Amino acid sequence: QLQASGGGLVQAGGSLRLSCAASGNIFRIYDMGWYRQAPGKQRELVASMSRDQITNYAGSVKGRFTISRDNAKNTVSLQMDSLRPEDTAVYYCNAVARTYYSASSLNYWGQGTLVTVSS
Repeated sequence: QLQASGGGLVQAGGSLRLSCAASGNIFRIYDMGWYRQAPGKQRELVASMSRDQITNYAGSVKGRFTISRDNAKNTVSLQMDSLRPEDTAVYYCNAVARTYYSASSLNYWGQGTLVTVSS
């Protein structure tokens, strides 16, 4: 289970921090990250981090967003600075993980948290 928090309404140029915690019978989490889906658009990758801290960012957020992760706590966070109206979307936490009951890793999604950036 992935539980995300931290969305809200912010003015352009402001900051928000999203957090996500994974729980359950987790054997190992491989990649963790954030996706977003704006109205009428497809879900897209925002940022991800591998278990050994290798990051991947969407070009539109590079230099503004920072992903971090705590492997011991099974958490991932997204610090979003210099927010723009086009960052408005529902943000979803994602984890590629293996549980004690699965022979292979699976893709898990959080419930989504709304980020609204006003101009």
